[in-house]
Amino acid sequence: MSEFLYGRWPVLEALRANRRKFEQVLLLESAEERGPITEILGAAETRGVPVHRVPRRIIDDLAKGANHQGVVLRCGDYPFASLQTLLETSVLRHEKNFFLALDLLQDPQNVGSLLRIADAVGVHGIILQERRGVTVTPAVVAASSGAVEHLFVAQVNNLVNALKELKANDVWVVGLDIGPNIQPLDRADLNMNLCLVLGSEGEGMRRLVRDTCDMAVTLPMRGHVESLNVATAGAIALYAAWQARGWQGWAFGQ
Repeated sequence: MSEFLYGRWPVLEALRANRRKFEQVLLLESAEERGPITEILGAAETRGVPVHRVPRRIIDDLAKGANHQGVVLRCGDYPFASLQTLLETSVLRHEKNFFLALDLLQDPQNVGSLLRIADAVGVHGIILQERRGVTVTPAVVAASSGAVEHLFVAQVNNLVNALKELKANDVWVVGLDIGPNIQPLDRADLNMNLCLVLGSEGEGMRRLVRDTCDMAVTLPMRGHVESLNVATAGAIALYAAWQARGWQGWAFGQ
């Protein structure tokens, strides 16, 4: 079954990652060959993907009214990975495990934003539950600006069991939560084999997921609003975890 990715950067990153089966690139007939469009055409040629120029109405229809920026990529389904692949990625990079688990998030924009941040900080893999939450859809790919095409994402039947499997492999499972008597983020040691867990919008982590965590951390706040958007809170926590690792993999001034 084919999917239609849309947007210049999502299409370009999918072609660069080269992890899907590509069928064709559909380009707005009036699109000028400059900037990202030139890069898309070059990447399509390198991958042997045919490019067809079509009227706007066709791209509008395939993108279902989303902001497609004049380009759509027809391709195969997203290639999900196994938990074992995620664990092996850490070994290959000679780094401590660094994973992100999302507990039934519902907003594709939040999920896409978190995946983009996860790629930016060098997360080794993402864990999603197969049912009831957002998966890797074209909307998520667009919201991540194509970053998810470079990530390993494991889609599991039961998130609690997946977290237990990580714990059996010496990974500490840390949930981001709100409430009294929870350790502030800045006082937690995140320089370890780590899986950060984020709960859904409004509901937070489910009880069994929270109970599976080795510990919980919270973001101190002094304002009038009691909580942050999950993508915002997750971004802070992910960068804190990367900072705890001494900004591993990043060279100053690069």
